[in-house]
Amino acid sequence: MTTVYYLFGIAIFIAVVLAIEGVYLWWQTNRSAEARRLAQRLKAVAEGIEDTGVRFSLYKERALSRMPWLADALQRMDTAHALDRRLLQSGLEWTVAYFVGLTVIAAAAGFAVPLFLRYPLLASLTGAAVCALLPWLYVSRTRRKRMMRIEQQLPDAVDLMARALRAGHAFPNAVKMVGDEMVDPISGEFRLLFDEVNYGVSMQEGMLNLAGRIPSTDLKYLVIAVLIQRETGGNLAELLTNIGGIIRARLKLFGTIRVLSAEGRLSAWILGLLPFGTALLIQLVNPKFMAVLWSDPAGLKMVYFALAMMAFGVLWMRRIIRIRV
Repeated sequence: MTTVYYLFGIAIFIAVVLAIEGVYLWWQTNRSAEARRLAQRLKAVAEGIEDTGVRFSLYKERALSRMPWLADALQRMDTAHALDRRLLQSGLEWTVAYFVGLTVIAAAAGFAVPLFLRYPLLASLTGAAVCALLPWLYVSRTRRKRMMRIEQQLPDAVDLMARALRAGHAFPNAVKMVGDEMVDPISGEFRLLFDEVNYGVSMQEGMLNLAGRIPSTDLKYLVIAVLIQRETGGNLAELLTNIGGIIRARLKLFGTIRVLSAEGRLSAWILGLLPFGTALLIQLVNPKFMAVLWSDPAGLKMVYFALAMMAFGVLWMRRIIRIRV
């Protein structure tokens, strides 16, 4: 138990440090003189631009942390930049430091709760691992929903640009019309593209930045087609119309695949959650019956083997029901 109490003390220390950092970040962000000066500068920069409620970062890279020393340390890590790009794609206004701190707090809570309930150390470690994954799962789910929403809006955006080109507008103005007339999240991305071009970024670089922010195959096709057309010439309105039709056909095919694979996905969820639900029910009804798994060495070996086989089964079912087009 000495090791357990040491680990619990470390977890409490980390939680207290993160709480102090949170108070400091709140003060630096909202009440400090630097925050007021920054708000005035942003207001001056944004003067003359329509306030749409979408925040842009055209003049500097995204900060990985609101604390300068921590941001400098994270800038040297490639993993931090990859995580920051994922947070940007999710649409959450989280910094990398905030995400890491939230993960540590969740892990500490997952470790402490089973410990207070007098469960074995294995349960505390498992709870810490599961809770540490919760922020990552939330970011991944938010990112996936946002990317799906953008892919669903993309055909309408392409058609709107094609109609604008047929009406005699230039391509940057067509991009601006998408940013002004459509809804988030795709409107914010195209509005950012227009602002980048308006502030001096070349159209090619702006389109590549758009493709980098949105990991969508359909959008990459659109960007490549537009860039090739700008080099070789041709009827861009007709090209956009054809691309919009292709994107709609792919979305229809994806919908058909989701319907056909729905039964497999439901079976995977049921088979994956059924053992845990059964174990929880038995633990609530007859705790002594489940205690053998935690106290007997043979029971622990069975638990390890069962978890390994379940992980293998989940991965195998995922490969079966995941159809790439």
